[in-house]
Amino acid sequence: MVRLKSREQIEAIQKGGRIIAEIFENARDWVKPAISTLELDRWIADCIRKKGGRSAFKGYRGYPAETCISTNEEVVHGIPSSRRLEEGDIVGIDIGVKIQGYYADGAFTFPVGKISSKKKRLLEVTRAALYEGIGQIKPGNRIGDISSAIQRHVEKHGYSVVKTLFGHGTGEFLHEEPIIPNFGKERQGEKLREGMVLAIEPMVNQGGSEVRVLPNKWTVVTKDGSLSAHFEHTIAILDGKATILTSLLPEEREYLGG
Repeated sequence: MVRLKSREQIEAIQKGGRIIAEIFENARDWVKPAISTLELDRWIADCIRKKGGRSAFKGYRGYPAETCISTNEEVVHGIPSSRRLEEGDIVGIDIGVKIQGYYADGAFTFPVGKISSKKKRLLEVTRAALYEGIGQIKPGNRIGDISSAIQRHVEKHGYSVVKTLFGHGTGEFLHEEPIIPNFGKERQGEKLREGMVLAIEPMVNQGGSEVRVLPNKWTVVTKDGSLSAHFEHTIAILDGKATILTSLLPEEREYLGG
């Protein structure tokens, strides 16, 4: 069952979204060589608490950390540890925030220091694929329109989308219906409606689409060892348009008046 949200509920979800956006804005000062992923996790958890929220991930289905931090060939669900980032790495940070009873979800893949042109291109294509999908979010379109737009953009550039992990609805619960694959056909799936809140999250591999789970039962890595990138926004359909709730950009949150 898809849970449609009122304007008031969407504004509540955006409170968590703004916390996520602020963390990502400031993360560039933290994501540097020699910092450990556990240090990043603790810094993010502290930021969330200071804003009155809590991590949506800690304890969720037994997950042990506040955030998911995934490096290089890790696709998602990397568990923070003493591992230190190195020059040239790429690192995906996935944050979920619960505040005042509502959830928001977002992810961003950062370069660590100076990265190769191949890694930079992977990040650029993945982030652009996210916005290709968001561009299809409007009443009357379908989930398949989002999915196919992401897949087309990714495959046009010679990469592959992960086909066993998906975007999702969010808001009252961290994961809600509908499921949103990063591949599919136009005009198929659930019809998009006013009041939907969707977490769109392309996971893009430099090599093949197949993945596997590490023995820790959480961290997903590419099966062929190729690099992977992950970007995610929480988006609401309100007043007939998509509004990004995990962004600080005025043009993306126009309906709240800036």
